[in-house]
Amino acid sequence: MFIGREKELADLNALYDTYKFQMPVIYGRRRVGKSTLIRKFVEDKRAVLFTAIESTSERNLELFSRSIYKTLLPTMTKMPPFQSFEAAFDFLTEYTKKERCVVVIDEYPYLAASDKSISSRLQSYIDGEWKDSKMYLILCGSSMSFMENQVLGYQSPLYGRRTAQIKLLPFDYLTSACFVPNYSEEDKALVYGVTGGIPKYLELFRPELTVYENIIQLFFDSSGYLYEEPGNLLKQELRDVSTYNAIIEALASGAVKVNEIVTKVHSDTATVSYCLKSLISIGIVEKCAAITEEDNKKKTSYVICDNMFRFWYRFVPNGIDLILMQYGKNYFEESVLPQLPDYMGNIFEEMCRNYLQQISVQGKLDFTITKIGRWWGINPKLRQEEEIDIVGVNPLTKCVLLGECKYQNQGIHLETAQKLMERGLLITQYPNKSYVLCSKTHFTDEVKRFAKENKIMLVTLRDLYYEKNSE
Repeated sequence: MFIGREKELADLNALYDTYKFQMPVIYGRRRVGKSTLIRKFVEDKRAVLFTAIESTSERNLELFSRSIYKTLLPTMTKMPPFQSFEAAFDFLTEYTKKERCVVVIDEYPYLAASDKSISSRLQSYIDGEWKDSKMYLILCGSSMSFMENQVLGYQSPLYGRRTAQIKLLPFDYLTSACFVPNYSEEDKALVYGVTGGIPKYLELFRPELTVYENIIQLFFDSSGYLYEEPGNLLKQELRDVSTYNAIIEALASGAVKVNEIVTKVHSDTATVSYCLKSLISIGIVEKCAAITEEDNKKKTSYVICDNMFRFWYRFVPNGIDLILMQYGKNYFEESVLPQLPDYMGNIFEEMCRNYLQQISVQGKLDFTITKIGRWWGINPKLRQEEEIDIVGVNPLTKCVLLGECKYQNQGIHLETAQKLMERGLLITQYPNKSYVLCSKTHFTDEVKRFAKENKIMLVTLRDLYYEKNSE
């Protein structure tokens, strides 16, 4: 079953229908569904599918040759490999003079590592023989930094040759829910909260099991697929992962400033800053700024933006001994389950921001949100730090939407609504203010009356999945 990626698929097909040379570049973190997208795209097309491996140039040429023979010369699969990549490219040149053909080089960074001149040689063919051909070349890779710098970057021989680029991102909470259609809204949110919308992880959820049974089996069993996943991913992307591990653990424990992380990992600022940049480049960590004050360096923080990493580093390390003793289920029920509402708080905030920005684009709010995030700063009257969960702005219209989120069964009470309006006064750059309260479950009657009097929008978890206006 193929879920999502409608836009990406439409973009690839639109390029294909030109019958001119095309070279889209597809990249994104591992397990995000790049190969699945490509297989779906080529299922009704003539395509050479080659996946490079961490080996020698000769071995990759052998595999590339085999892929060409399998698609274009199926009766001659036992032929010896092409003598060089140029010979293989020359063969493809002759073929694509008359026929449309998709040529996929997946895991391109591995090929480039085994053959340092391959990008320059590809450039030569793109500028020459393939310019007027029907060649449809796809370069695909999981190393985000390599693809952005060595394929799309200015210093690359391939710079300016791509005809499109697709950075494949994890699914949002709504698309993620399509993998578990029979779960409740709360369970769907939790699935998103532990997978981060990564298709491979979503596919692992077995519909006959409860959400808790799936999580225990995947994370808290020593044979579970996700039990060692973060370590495996880090080893594929980085060297000497011990420092990176320590930094991610520090972030998971609540350290958000560089100096806080330095103290926790017992390292120096230069090392921590370098590691944070690397973690940002591979999509695990994100540098955040207080919205409306992005230029204020004092108001920047670092957070784990990959939900699977966030969940794993918060809960799995402390239970490893019990998991290895096959008491993972007990550990989950006694130690993890009670903390899930707190863990899901930040996830729910992210989901609400996503929802509000989407409905604003659809014209269901009074203005279009062009940027959305969080705000934090000192309240001069109280002389203490305040935080606003949702701040969505439009600098042109000077409009701002301010919101508070609570992921708890008790609902939202009047005091929370009043505090939100008081904190809204701290955002002075945007005079046109509106407010929203987001609750996991419900609102008290007092809050409903207060919201009606002050035109505050009320949103529940159910609304995120089933819009009030859509029925």
